[in-house]
Amino acid sequence: MNYGRDPHKVETQPHSVRFTSDALDISLQATALTLKLLTHEPTGAIVAAPTLGLPEQLGGERNWDYRYVWIRDAAFSLHALLRLGFTREARAFISWLTSCLRAAQDGEHGPLRVRYSIDGDAELPEHVLDHWAGYRGSAPVRVGNGAAGQLQLDIYGELFDSVYLFNKHGAGISHDSWMDLCAILDWLLEHWDSPDAGIWETRAGQQRHTYSRLMCRVAVERMIRMARQRGLPGDLGRWMSERDKIYHQIMEQGWNAQEQTFVQRLSGDAGQPPECILDASLLVMPMVKFLSPDDPRFRSTVRAIGENLVTDSLVFRYDPKVSPDGLDGTEGTFSICSFWWVEALARRADRRGPGGAGEDVHLRQSPRSVRGADRADGRTPGEFSAGLHASRAHQRGHGPGRLHGLSRNATLPTEWCLSPARLRGILTGGADGHTFRSEALSTQEN
Repeated sequence: MNYGRDPHKVETQPHSVRFTSDALDISLQATALTLKLLTHEPTGAIVAAPTLGLPEQLGGERNWDYRYVWIRDAAFSLHALLRLGFTREARAFISWLTSCLRAAQDGEHGPLRVRYSIDGDAELPEHVLDHWAGYRGSAPVRVGNGAAGQLQLDIYGELFDSVYLFNKHGAGISHDSWMDLCAILDWLLEHWDSPDAGIWETRAGQQRHTYSRLMCRVAVERMIRMARQRGLPGDLGRWMSERDKIYHQIMEQGWNAQEQTFVQRLSGDAGQPPECILDASLLVMPMVKFLSPDDPRFRSTVRAIGENLVTDSLVFRYDPKVSPDGLDGTEGTFSICSFWWVEALARRADRRGPGGAGEDVHLRQSPRSVRGADRADGRTPGEFSAGLHASRAHQRGHGPGRLHGLSRNATLPTEWCLSPARLRGILTGGADGHTFRSEALSTQEN
């Protein structure tokens, strides 16, 4: 059945659903609007979400305060903004970030903190509002976020990768910013082999996370690229040596030869196989140019993740029964992992045809992506999915040149204009608790 060019309709085929290009344009516009709503214009900061206390599971304790700038999330958002053509917003964020870098001090958590307030304050301790029952009885209600006290080494890779993209596609970084980055890299080269809390911010203690090592290598590699492209000063010999050390460590200690998959944590001892704990974050290996998507090791990793972490095209981050995260309750699927899954399949030319995983995930995200949640239960905030959706659409020919109707003033088609009441509902979660978090990771175009 063909509904013509109505952007609200879809073309259906046996056992599949495909959005028309107009519908994808509208979905992209909603995605871009989401990112703009999360941008604080006076400072250029990009917050992760305007919400706190919305539970992953009703009655559970996995309720967090996301009303801050997560370096990882904001770095992903920067990439998405560049993809969508919002260079002014990207420059504003780089300016905000530069001010944070100037104020950075080394310490046990390094020169960067996991998250900041919109005015650059990194000291935001977590405390519980005991007098609040929580959303539909989901306590505790937390203000602040304990992740601020964690060491998460992967944020350096995501940050440096986004700065590299800004330097390549945007206005370029200044001399002072380059020197700030060199100082941060000096610290990272001394600490990349440290245990950390990892990308998922678990509360089960520090581990030697494979993804953290991967992103540390990205940080070093992107600095090498920028130095070579612009002839910037840097200790390239040392940088390349450390980059190669990280590469070999991942290949030797992050690979489980028996199960034929990369795993969440590196082995404790050289020569000993690592424990077989799967993690969806490892799907990004080809996206950050670590491995070819057709590398046999990556192909078998995708297969293992597909067999153990994927259900109905949606992907879990990890299995908390195998890898306890220090919290009670169960995990929902995670939208960014589902998009990583789609990207991995696409890069391997391993689609299931018109009704494949990409269309499945797009159908779940669109056209209501402004209200979409990062987790499948629809109640926990999530920024990741917006930018990754923008990235996939960009790769399918719906980049800035196809983003009709969305100017710097965020003008949308009439049917997508938000009334104050509707916007209020989006920001507060509405009756069903739906909301969004601004984790705008797009797949890296390096």
